[in-house]
Amino acid sequence: MRKSVDSQCQTFQTAIDILSSRWNALILNVLQQGALRFSELSERAKGPGDKVLSARLKELEARGLLLRQVEAGPPVRVSYELTRTGRAFGELAQAIERWGRELMQGERPARH
Repeated sequence: MRKSVDSQCQTFQTAIDILSSRWNALILNVLQQGALRFSELSERAKGPGDKVLSARLKELEARGLLLRQVEAGPPVRVSYELTRTGRAFGELAQAIERWGRELMQGERPARH
């Protein structure tokens, strides 16, 4: 028998809070393939504007999900890379995708 998840526990709520912030899951997913500079991340994310992307990156860094690395210039280059905890999102993303497929199949009208 599968252990049920306590949706009131702090760890569960912390994960939900992170994923419920718009664009966070997208950013974590895009960075699964490796470090990217801001411009590369912005191009691949195809959604948030630069101001929002910057704010989300700061939030994810503060939560310990990614590292911001600055290379001395000129020009100064800034890249973002997932921490071990951030990379762990990859397994969750795959589970969410599987669940999404099930949801999409359930939306199909029944054939008579």
